[in-house]
Amino acid sequence: MTNGEQSSKADRRAELLALAGELRPELHRYCSRLVGSVIEGEDVVQDTLAKAFLALDGLTETPQLRPWLFRIAHNRALDMLRSKAIRAAEPIEAAHDVVDQASPDPVEILMRQEAVKTAVSRFTELPVLQRSVIVLKDVLDEPLADIASLLDLTIDSVKAHLARGRARLRAINEKASPLPEIKSSSAAVERYVALFNRGDWNGLRAMLADDVKLNQSTHPVRTGSADVGMFFSIYAKIGDVWLQPAWLERREVIAVFDSRLAAKPSYFMWLEWHGSEITFIHDYKYVRYVMEGAELTISP
Repeated sequence: MTNGEQSSKADRRAELLALAGELRPELHRYCSRLVGSVIEGEDVVQDTLAKAFLALDGLTETPQLRPWLFRIAHNRALDMLRSKAIRAAEPIEAAHDVVDQASPDPVEILMRQEAVKTAVSRFTELPVLQRSVIVLKDVLDEPLADIASLLDLTIDSVKAHLARGRARLRAINEKASPLPEIKSSSAAVERYVALFNRGDWNGLRAMLADDVKLNQSTHPVRTGSADVGMFFSIYAKIGDVWLQPAWLERREVIAVFDSRLAAKPSYFMWLEWHGSEITFIHDYKYVRYVMEGAELTISP
């Protein structure tokens, strides 16, 4: 490889790294609604970026990075849906008149606002193509032509999916329960929270399995109790962070407040257990955008 080729690859990787940082929240808004989970949506985003960096060096020409990343994210999300066997298919009816202009009419604005306010989990009640089109158009405000290119559809097909998806989403929201079920927290999570809030870092380290892992999304995964134990040293220096047990997407999680006086949590942690030992810590401190659309409820 010549010096010029090495420089070109380095430039491409630097460009992708910079764009990835900017685009992560948008990718998450798309992926989380496509798979119906803010947690699994972040898994798809991480997988997308890892796949993109691996694939970039093998490309002879640099693609337009934004649509390329969205296409990878779309395909990875579909892979997840296939693995969960929850895909749905539906025939496309004739296209409806869907406005695509810089200054949409009031009805168009209301439709977009409804999509933005819809809980992430409810999007899975839509067929996949309707889901994709609704999120791309009404949540991310992508042009119809760009949506058609990403999904390999005609613009008329995009309009059909958008019109039908909007109607179905409105019906879903009318029937939906306004509040998620509130559950009590487990003894293990309550112990973790209590130890954390009083700064008993050695007590927390004693809860770690020998082969525990820590994932903080934008950082390499840490493995082993010694390495993961440093995680608590970092929080010890921060000082004001306050935890409360919570529930999200039928998972028991931990809401993280920037201070005890904060009105709402800034992000959350999710712990995996084997008996009384922690085997995996998922900490979303560095990807706080995952809270957008999260139906998180504090345990009583």
